[in-house]
Amino acid sequence: MNTQTTLSPQFYLTAPATCPYLPGKMERKVFTHLIGPRANEMNDLLTQGGFRRSQNIAYRPACELCRACVSVRILADEFEPTKSMRRVLADNSDLVSTVYPAQPSTEQFSLFRRYLDHRHQTGGMSDMSALDYAIMVEDTHVQTRVIEYRKRRPQDSPIDQKGELVAVALSDMMGDGLSMVYSFFDPTLTKRSLGTYMVLDHIERTRNLGLPHVYLGYWVNGSRKMGYKTRFLPQEHLTMQGWERYLPDEAMADGVEAE
Repeated sequence: MNTQTTLSPQFYLTAPATCPYLPGKMERKVFTHLIGPRANEMNDLLTQGGFRRSQNIAYRPACELCRACVSVRILADEFEPTKSMRRVLADNSDLVSTVYPAQPSTEQFSLFRRYLDHRHQTGGMSDMSALDYAIMVEDTHVQTRVIEYRKRRPQDSPIDQKGELVAVALSDMMGDGLSMVYSFFDPTLTKRSLGTYMVLDHIERTRNLGLPHVYLGYWVNGSRKMGYKTRFLPQEHLTMQGWERYLPDEAMADGVEAE
């Protein structure tokens, strides 16, 4: 397959495959390669246009008869945590987050495998090896970072955190905010709501950078695993008319854990 580095990206269409979110549906994706000197610029433009990144590929659903996948971004500077979200922040006040270059570690992979084996026993990622994980992290031509979340220990210095690793986020640094590419956590620590905590942490990081958006990927109405995304309000959804403020029809359930 051509992995060109020309100024104008070439787009490709996948063959139909079973939809992972809605039963009885088939999915197709349009994709292009994110490589070369303009990879960061293209990642910004494509993400703002509803694409997601996986390794050095940017993709977007292109299903013929379905438009259920909706791109979501949080308006970070307007966000106010709910009562339950404030509890999540308090419950995780003993965690320390550190940003690293996009480099994998054995410790990260061990946590990643525990997460998959507990929460995603089927699906395309269920049999990922250490090499697969390394490629997922390292195969990027854009400004990608790994954020580790560890339990604080009294003997640790502020710049040398060696406590237990409980969560990891792979995130892209964009011109208008942060894009959460993938995140995982210790599945046994259910009371911490670590998925929710990482989203809240990204909102705060985005605010500190003076940027407006946290991109969460796709929300699928009717998919339970995607339901948590609409809890982080206010937010915008990408429609045929462009990015529009999301106005929920009814109060969001305030207790669904982030995947």
